[in-house]
Amino acid sequence: MIHNKYWQAFFALSPIIILFIMMLAYFIFIFSILNNIPELEQAHDKPPELILEWIGSFMIVIFLVVLLSISSLVFFIVHAVQNPNLKQGHMLLLWILLFIFVSGLGQLIYWLVEIVSKRSENPQLE
Repeated sequence: MIHNKYWQAFFALSPIIILFIMMLAYFIFIFSILNNIPELEQAHDKPPELILEWIGSFMIVIFLVVLLSISSLVFFIVHAVQNPNLKQGHMLLLWILLFIFVSGLGQLIYWLVEIVSKRSENPQLE
């Protein structure tokens, strides 16, 4: 699984794609609330279950995104530890620190620099 190019691409791209989708959904939600302020002020006799339902579903999605990000982090740390090109020097430590402090962007950079570029140089890695 570590050397499967589809899983590598999934774990490299999905945290960033989901981040942009979540940001877009958040701004749409805020914009829809701001556009409906007069209706929301007049509907104070109705229970706030709709807002609580949205918050609950938003929290579930956040939990799934955090789970995906942590699994992506673990996947690429394991891949970097098993990468024979990173055994010399301090490149392994540098990549692991980049994964931890720059999270999704670090994994994307590692995937592009260490996996995709090496795969095109050595077609036997496919």
